[in-house]
Amino acid sequence: MEPRAGRTATTFRGLGLLLALGALVLVGLLSIWVGTRGIAFTDTWSALWHPDGSETSVVIHDYRIPRTLLGVLVGMALGLSGALMQALTRNPLADPGLLGISLGSSAGVVVALAFLGVGSVLGYVWFAFAGAAVASVVVHLLGSAGRKLATPDRLVVAGAAVTAVLYAFNSAVLLLKPKAFDQFRFWTVGSLSGRSFDVLHVVLPFIAVGLVIALGLAPSLNALAMGDQVGRALGVNVGRTRVLGAVAVVLLCGAATAAAGPIGFVGLAVPHVARFVVGPDQRWVLAYSMLLAPVLLVGADVVGRVLGSPGEVQVGIITAFLGAPLFIALCRRRKLVML
Repeated sequence: MEPRAGRTATTFRGLGLLLALGALVLVGLLSIWVGTRGIAFTDTWSALWHPDGSETSVVIHDYRIPRTLLGVLVGMALGLSGALMQALTRNPLADPGLLGISLGSSAGVVVALAFLGVGSVLGYVWFAFAGAAVASVVVHLLGSAGRKLATPDRLVVAGAAVTAVLYAFNSAVLLLKPKAFDQFRFWTVGSLSGRSFDVLHVVLPFIAVGLVIALGLAPSLNALAMGDQVGRALGVNVGRTRVLGAVAVVLLCGAATAAAGPIGFVGLAVPHVARFVVGPDQRWVLAYSMLLAPVLLVGADVVGRVLGSPGEVQVGIITAFLGAPLFIALCRRRKLVML
């Protein structure tokens, strides 16, 4: 009976994954159709498949499609990095900003704006990614100081310390450079608007590599969930898994934050939804997080366009309003445990 029950559970999980994929396709089409400028669905569908250089076609192909694809990529990256962080640290409240990645990206953008005169998204995306990488390396070095391996608790403490320092640095520079603050505040709210295919091309390789690494670590993460000693007994190289996991988080969250700015609650709440649906198996948690997170992010972007019409409400604000109640509901419904 147990093998049959296992096959049934796998079948339902697979069907749920297909439903999540269908929901992602649906919100993607809505994102291409719905915008601050009203375009009939038939005209949108025609321009989508038969671009003719008209104004409608330009809006669809030059603005809405890149925005939608970037939303999908950023959502996948945030969902996977959040699930990975929670698994690596065995902390259900961990999110992609735990290792100082979000503040590291912010520091990179602040440096680019305040001292180097870089003002375009395509220009400071590289500085944001570099800032995330440097912050993560510093956190790992601090967390492993005096030891061979960085333990989850030490990484969390090191991440909190680096985050505090970076926050102070950003605040000091922006107070002294009002012009840089005017530009920075549009990035820090979290937005998908104004991003072209060029930004998409910059972050795509990093997110793709991070995605492959994260999914490949799923079996090892299942073993580590029972503790480092049990993981070693099962043949898992704990140090290698943690280092690769940290690299994946930097690639995923660093690229996502560089492209769209810091977007909260997606990487924190979505893995809990995934675990609520499929249980603690990291293979399924990572797969579901990879699909449910972009559904939330792209859907929130559509909601922001509808609520703010004829302007728009930035997606970072909408995800906070949607993600916070969802996370509170999950906290009340069940204990936040990793097993």
